[in-house]
Amino acid sequence: MFKDLDPILHSQLRLAVMSLLVALKEAEFSYLKEKTGATSGNLSVQITKLSEAGYIDVKKSFRDNYPLTTCSITKSGVKAFEKYVSDISSYLPSK
Repeated sequence: MFKDLDPILHSQLRLAVMSLLVALKEAEFSYLKEKTGATSGNLSVQITKLSEAGYIDVKKSFRDNYPLTTCSITKSGVKAFEKYVSDISSYLPSK
């Protein structure tokens, strides 16, 4: 039986951001933009969706008078990611 996939994570860009944050725990917006190849606007929208879902925390600050946005994965974000990976594996043929 196929499991329902989390619609928040079932987006290429949001999944990419979560994959990076699972490995790093925290990353700056500029790093996420570089690694995903996303535009600033699109990445910002997707980060907001992940934040509203409670999967990441977003911290806005300044570094040398320049805005700095840092994203970190939450415990519920880690659980949601692990569940997503488990659920999507049900779509793969078993050996």
